[in-house]
Amino acid sequence: MIDRRENGVVLDRTAFYPRGGGLPSDVGVIVYGGKEFSVNFVYSEGDVVVHEVQGDIPVGATVTGKIDWERRYRIMKLHTAAHVIVGVAYSNFGVLITGGDITLEKGHLDFSFERMDRELFKQIVAEADKLAKEGHNVKIYYMKREGVLKTPGLVKLAEKLPPKIDVLRIVEIEGIDVQADGGPHVANTKEIGTIKFLKAKNVGKGRKRIYYTVE
Repeated sequence: MIDRRENGVVLDRTAFYPRGGGLPSDVGVIVYGGKEFSVNFVYSEGDVVVHEVQGDIPVGATVTGKIDWERRYRIMKLHTAAHVIVGVAYSNFGVLITGGDITLEKGHLDFSFERMDRELFKQIVAEADKLAKEGHNVKIYYMKREGVLKTPGLVKLAEKLPPKIDVLRIVEIEGIDVQADGGPHVANTKEIGTIKFLKAKNVGKGRKRIYYTVE
């Protein structure tokens, strides 16, 4: 451990994913002195990741972090499913992402569709499920920010550009989707399971929401 905050600790390295990008943070425990200290929330503060824990862990202590893997793995499935749905919507209709969020139970994606069409949205999710079951590999690599901004389709957010860092992380689902993204994913779309449409909602002009889950 390298530092403390009022309600948490900062480690020199961590496997915990902080809240951000529409994804919940990891939870788990930090082990120190034979005791487990619960980590219930993790967030970014500037360039560091803060793990909220209760208990006295001194600066400089050697600790071990353990994430709740089953929880993380479900989030990975939901997140990769989101990219498959985005890939279908973008390639077929050219729409961009105007919002999104993932919980443990479900996810939602907002798209720049002008017209509300529940049956169309159901078809998008059904096609995404079919593609996912084919088993497409998920690749991670890095690209200069300048190259990302010059490559059509790598930025699919309608209202937001990638962070102002020199090198960006790219997530490519072979044959389906490729975009700048910093979150956790499964290695192959077969791991997702079944992508299921839940409901659709009109949340404003150019914001049509699709709720989905994975089973």
